[in-house]
Amino acid sequence: MAGCSRGSLPTWMTAAASRVDLTGGAVSPSHQGSPSPSPSGPAPAAGADQELGMFERALSAAGAAFVSAIIVNPLDVAKTRLQAQAAGVLYHYPPQVAALGPDAILSEFRCSPSCTRGHIFGSEPVCPPDCFQYKGTLDVFLKVVRQEGFSRLWRGTNAGLALAVPTVGIYLPCYDIFRNWIEDFTRSNAPGLTPYAPLVAGSVARSLACIACSPIELARTRMQAYKEFRPGVKPPGMWKTLVGVLSPLASSSQSVQNYRVLWTGVGAQLARDVPFSGICWSTLEPIRRKLLGLVGEEGNAASVLGANFAAGFVAGSLAAGATCPLDVAKTRRQIEKDTEKAMRMTTRQTLTEIWRSGGVKGLFTGVGPRVARAGPSVGIVVSFYEVVKYALHQRNAS
Repeated sequence: MAGCSRGSLPTWMTAAASRVDLTGGAVSPSHQGSPSPSPSGPAPAAGADQELGMFERALSAAGAAFVSAIIVNPLDVAKTRLQAQAAGVLYHYPPQVAALGPDAILSEFRCSPSCTRGHIFGSEPVCPPDCFQYKGTLDVFLKVVRQEGFSRLWRGTNAGLALAVPTVGIYLPCYDIFRNWIEDFTRSNAPGLTPYAPLVAGSVARSLACIACSPIELARTRMQAYKEFRPGVKPPGMWKTLVGVLSPLASSSQSVQNYRVLWTGVGAQLARDVPFSGICWSTLEPIRRKLLGLVGEEGNAASVLGANFAAGFVAGSLAAGATCPLDVAKTRRQIEKDTEKAMRMTTRQTLTEIWRSGGVKGLFTGVGPRVARAGPSVGIVVSFYEVVKYALHQRNAS
């Protein structure tokens, strides 16, 4: 792939694939000298990927994250609800409903209008608690739509967008920059380490993004995990959720240290996302290179974008499945409403508690929607990111 001149495939499409050869044979286009003109068109500009600055990379990544966050949010809601339910969060009506009296509005305590399992309370039927328990991903979708409305499948989307744009805006540009730097350094000093550049670059970039955006992740998890039982009351948004996290500590004199609670679960998040990133990129890069090699000289833009999406889909799915136990631990730590307990909890203790109470099944709660979400999400982000990078490069070139 490296060094081939193809008029129909710009450098941005093949740069990522030719950066590293796992057999040590390929070198970066920027180190091969100027390519000769192609009979089918002008030669691609060498190092087009490196010409983009941090702002252009961040803009590309933010646009990709925006599209992805909207599409996959229902799966994120399903995953979080299943994990929160396993941690003890209740989604049926509170026990205090019995004290509401015969004039209470009980239609909110029906799992669906057609349910025949309701017990008569006053003059209306009330469903038993198990009607509100989630039994799987599709069951979450059905019950959320029936009980809360279709729009609730996008609960937390505003926090998801607020999270995805800066997170990926930091993550992908830093990954690009770190990967290029590590590859250039190892190629000159330790060629045998060059294949590990994507793993190291992805892990470091993800760590920076996680720490910077952890409070928004905390808000999104809580927004998706908890259900509003009071009829006609709008659930709290992102800022009210974060204020609610801080409010139990408002009377404390250690105001600066109190803000640490906004980073509750950041250890579990790092333990989840750093391996996820390492697995994802070390899997994605060779798959992408292999698929781009199969595309060959006859490939067009659509086939190369398809190769990027397919590589991202496979890599994201594998990484999501492998890191699911750490995602369960992160969710459990972030939905803990006892602030003092949340501050004392560690990822290791949380994983041990999950193992004792639920075994392997508990550790992999929500793995279905997590994998179903991560595969398309990574594929969309990688493909869209490359497209926008190319468009920005073309605009700058003109």
